[in-house]
Amino acid sequence: MKEKILFLVGPTASGKTAAAVIFAKRIGAEIISCDSMQVYKGMDIITSKPFPALRKKVPHYLIGVVSLAKDYDVTRFRRAALNKAKDILKRGKIPLFVGGTGLYMSVLLDGIFKTKASDPRLRERLYKLAQNKGSLYLYNRLLRVDPAAALKIHPNDTRRLIRALEVFTATGKPISELQKKRKGLYADYDVKILCLGLKRERLYRRIEQRVERMFNKGLLDEVRKLLRRKLSRTASAAIGIKELKGYFDGQYDLAEAKELVKLNTRRYAKRQLTWFRKDKRITWVKLTGNESPKETADKLWKKFF
Repeated sequence: MKEKILFLVGPTASGKTAAAVIFAKRIGAEIISCDSMQVYKGMDIITSKPFPALRKKVPHYLIGVVSLAKDYDVTRFRRAALNKAKDILKRGKIPLFVGGTGLYMSVLLDGIFKTKASDPRLRERLYKLAQNKGSLYLYNRLLRVDPAAALKIHPNDTRRLIRALEVFTATGKPISELQKKRKGLYADYDVKILCLGLKRERLYRRIEQRVERMFNKGLLDEVRKLLRRKLSRTASAAIGIKELKGYFDGQYDLAEAKELVKLNTRRYAKRQLTWFRKDKRITWVKLTGNESPKETADKLWKKFF
């Protein structure tokens, strides 16, 4: 029989973190973060990292392990995550990936194509184009050379647009063609993907409540400290950095900054849902939004079998 690997995914604020701990204890699992921002040190409130008390109940991995000054990408994540999963399996436990970064889930499930296509100078030129002309310009450029890839990338996802264009320029082959040769966990393990789903109105209400809690816990002070540090391009993309910098620079008041954080978090959640809905391997766990973490874990348990 194939060894079992689980994914618990869903949009931000859907209730994954606390429910995952209860669920993990019940099934004998250890948690590997599948979140592109929680890997960074010092980004605790802004990324809604699990509280230390929760992390003591069940081992958590890939949380707060990367310097703010370093870029982090899917290749580094995949290598670290696979190593952790193998260690967990050797100890007779189940790896439980928890998070909302669809791309990270994808590279684990389906693998990543192997290419040495990398051109820092080209990448820098493309980033400057995005800054001067907007990410839509890059999207339209990708649409001409690799429409299959463009249809899978959001027009605002600058990093992935640049990577696709970089690969095409370096290899002369569309990234969408190279990706067909990938192989990941889904081919070799008994993989189950559970995704928390709420009605949009309820999810948006939970997002607004979460943002309010983040501000009450000291988000302003945390971001102020972060802005004093050297932030990598990927770290500076965390929702809340740009929005609060505008407030600190006097471009708008605190109320507007808070609304911008809520707005951009809702937009991010919408993109997450769009990603997950495209994957037909996912088993959806429908929530009302009023469940306690234990009640959510009970629903996960029922879908586990």
